[in-house]
Amino acid sequence: MNSFALPDDAGKIMLQAVALAEQGKGQTAPNPCVGAVLTQDGRIVARGHHRGPGLPHAEVEVLQDAAHQGIDPKECILWVTLEPCNHTGRTPPCTQAVVQAGIRRVVVGTADPNPRVIGGGIDHLRNNGVQVVVGVAEQACRDLIADFRTWIDSPLPYLYLKLACTLDGRIATRSGDSQWISNARSRQMVHTLRSRVGAVMVGAGTFRADDPRLTCRLSEADRPPDQLTDQSANPQTQPLAIVVGSKLPDSVSNFYLLRERPEETIFWTTETAAQNTTAERLRALGARVWGAGSGGQVDLKACLTRLRSELGVMDVLCEGGGRLAQHVITAGLVGEWWLFLATKTLGDARAVPLLSGAEVPSMADAWSWRTCRVRELDGDLMLVLRPESTPPHDNDASGGKDGCSPA
Repeated sequence: MNSFALPDDAGKIMLQAVALAEQGKGQTAPNPCVGAVLTQDGRIVARGHHRGPGLPHAEVEVLQDAAHQGIDPKECILWVTLEPCNHTGRTPPCTQAVVQAGIRRVVVGTADPNPRVIGGGIDHLRNNGVQVVVGVAEQACRDLIADFRTWIDSPLPYLYLKLACTLDGRIATRSGDSQWISNARSRQMVHTLRSRVGAVMVGAGTFRADDPRLTCRLSEADRPPDQLTDQSANPQTQPLAIVVGSKLPDSVSNFYLLRERPEETIFWTTETAAQNTTAERLRALGARVWGAGSGGQVDLKACLTRLRSELGVMDVLCEGGGRLAQHVITAGLVGEWWLFLATKTLGDARAVPLLSGAEVPSMADAWSWRTCRVRELDGDLMLVLRPESTPPHDNDASGGKDGCSPA
């Protein structure tokens, strides 16, 4: 037989492996995040997760943990969020390690989506006498590797969208004041998210209004024990800062990014603006200016593709404002949305809305989102959302709704 009966709490056990895998977020690219546990008599006795390229995979880590504790893996069930690899890369095949360890029962969260290897690991295990069950807590395991699927299916980096708003959906007052909508705990979680990515992106309007640093300011002392990742930011490897807009800032303006981080800052603008004297002055300061798009529209997909191919950035965080956020949604670029809801209301129709710039004639044309996680953060609510469907809008990257010209 190629399968076996699962315990009633199988989903909960796999979610423990998912939580372990989350600890590798921001460190494993271009590999997926993977977690693994061993259970004996229904109890988790060993744990492991993939920590980075070239380092042991989750299956090897959990076997090492078992060996350290004197646990015989032959008597255990292996639970792993992703199909074990069956090919040699920087490390030997995990299927080989599983078979050599004498494990006879394996539970897999989801198959590997890579078309070059899909099913190969599962088939190898079964051909070597291992019973395999596939598809436990599958949606959570698939969500875990949404970034990996983006990397193998497209030339784009994976894009997180972060916004904070009041209960009535406003991100600033009518005067533009937005500090602070969310509380300190929520802002700390934003720095956790920044620690995962290679670049943080804002629109030109946010750049001018807020004069942001776009750095990760997260220390060991700041990290709560239940944080989604076990990383802290290395001040030597801050994320790049990206400013999107058809109008470039004056190079003599006293903005933080121009004053303190010009070499780590990239301006995405139109092809015409990228050739003017303002662009040359910004380059003289050390900043990069990339031109893509025309007619006042910045081609976001072209810039994101270049960011990955030229600079190796695999994950990007878009922090808005509302027009840029709507553009990345309309373009189908959002992998997951971290929305922070503050328990405040403004009740002002002229306050700045959460999203803007789209024309939606009916509710049938609305974007649908799937709620993956809800957390309470000292009164704020944090929602992690994923796109469930894309309405029939034009997502042509060459212009139209995929272009962006935030004020």
